[in-house]
Amino acid sequence: MSPNNSNPNVDFYFDKAEKWQKELEQLRVIALDCQLTEELKWGTPCYTLGDRNIVLIHDFKEYCAFLFFKGALLKDTHNILIQQSDNVQAGRQIRFTNLKEITDQKDILKTYIYQAIEVERAGLKVNLKKTTEFEVAEEFQKKLDEMPELEKAFYALTPGRQRGYLLHFSQPKQSKTRESRVKKNIPDILDGKGLND
Repeated sequence: MSPNNSNPNVDFYFDKAEKWQKELEQLRVIALDCQLTEELKWGTPCYTLGDRNIVLIHDFKEYCAFLFFKGALLKDTHNILIQQSDNVQAGRQIRFTNLKEITDQKDILKTYIYQAIEVERAGLKVNLKKTTEFEVAEEFQKKLDEMPELEKAFYALTPGRQRGYLLHFSQPKQSKTRESRVKKNIPDILDGKGLND
């Protein structure tokens, strides 16, 4: 049974859920209680204020979660916000592994959502690391030095595409793997494409 102000285009997400169905439905009720608009973005329920993304619901094998787009700006008075990885700059999750966790924290969760709405209304922005502050894998730097056309093509990409490659190239622990990733992606960089284009 969908809440009154739900978006029928999003119902399938909750209907298809196998592992976290009750939990996801409860998160939906909480988000809609905060007078946000329910939309489908990136294949998941997203709750917006005007054209601004506030929070989305997503599920993984081990947990389901609220993801706050500007969670880094929220006051985490209950110490429940999680930064998924060092590379995530703005977003923060609140994770759940059972329905009771959600129902016990219902009022707290609404407080965080209202806080996220106020952050958006105030026009606050997360200070993101500049592309130049990201680590350049040694293996990629070597190729940039060897191939002026690659360097030119890489710096012609949008900053977001550059960051995507820099993160992708620097993640593996082994040099051989980093080298292999660089080699594999050179044609796309030369074609002006991003990592997932």
